[in-house]
Amino acid sequence: MRFAAAFLLSFAALLMTTPPGAAADYPDRPIRIIVPFEAGGGGETIVRMVGQELSQRLGQPVVVENRAGASGNIGSEVVARANPDGYMLLMSNVAPMAINPALFKRLPYDPVKDFTAVSPLAIFANVLVVPAGLGVHSVGELVALGKRRPDGLNYASAGVGSITNLAAVMFRTATGTNMTQVPYRGGGPAIVAVAGAQVDLYFSSLPAALPLVKDGKLIALGVTSATRSASAPEIPTLAESGLPGFDAVTWIGLVGPHGLADDVVARLNAAVTDILKSPAIVEKMRAVGAEASVGSAADYATYIRGENTRWAAVVREAHIPAQ
Repeated sequence: MRFAAAFLLSFAALLMTTPPGAAADYPDRPIRIIVPFEAGGGGETIVRMVGQELSQRLGQPVVVENRAGASGNIGSEVVARANPDGYMLLMSNVAPMAINPALFKRLPYDPVKDFTAVSPLAIFANVLVVPAGLGVHSVGELVALGKRRPDGLNYASAGVGSITNLAAVMFRTATGTNMTQVPYRGGGPAIVAVAGAQVDLYFSSLPAALPLVKDGKLIALGVTSATRSASAPEIPTLAESGLPGFDAVTWIGLVGPHGLADDVVARLNAAVTDILKSPAIVEKMRAVGAEASVGSAADYATYIRGENTRWAAVVREAHIPAQ
């Protein structure tokens, strides 16, 4: 009888210390990371890099899958509604996680309540780029061109309300330039459009733009961060180029569905942190224009909440109507 009582007490204690859904053998099958945009964007480059390293550390394949549409909302909803077992994660991005809540009347997920923060991944400046054949080599020349044209300039965006759109709105407001948005279904198609001179300019992620800048297909006029990027220190900031206070960076990270077990989060965060602290990975990230962002799951959750507040104010100031 005493043995049975002791067993029941031990079993109850085990239940209290083991989070619901926790699995000691996690992971025991492939993990999917959903990228909520078309292929070819800068964030995807980083996720694939980290995913390859994560696979080696966890001993299971890490598959990166694109689920594009609705400014990142479709792929984000897929993960929000997924089973919280750690086998489907989301490349969280500033647009669907912090900007879209202020843009959509009926967002199909709550970026705070419907996800479990896992880890930040990277922060990278966006960069204002123009086609090499446009004949523009500075912010001043671009603004002058826009004011000479009766219809102004047209710019690509990765979707209405994306940071590429809002950065352009900030630029338009600061310079008084007439500009028309040409939205695409993600950063990949948008960067192709500006490289092909189908549009006049684009606020690209630095990782996506740098290879094309180095190949001479695009001209970089300025980065959108408050300071120059360590990945491309030769490119001035827009603040240096006559737009004081201009600051609009892109960030990405990993989140899972709400209810992800604490031990699974801890396992993933530890592995990602180890990857991001690797000097080789830091250099690889910088080579494509990104800076590794290390932090706990709790840190990342706090950051996402703060970004929701910040970008809601930017959207209000830009007078962008809710969709």
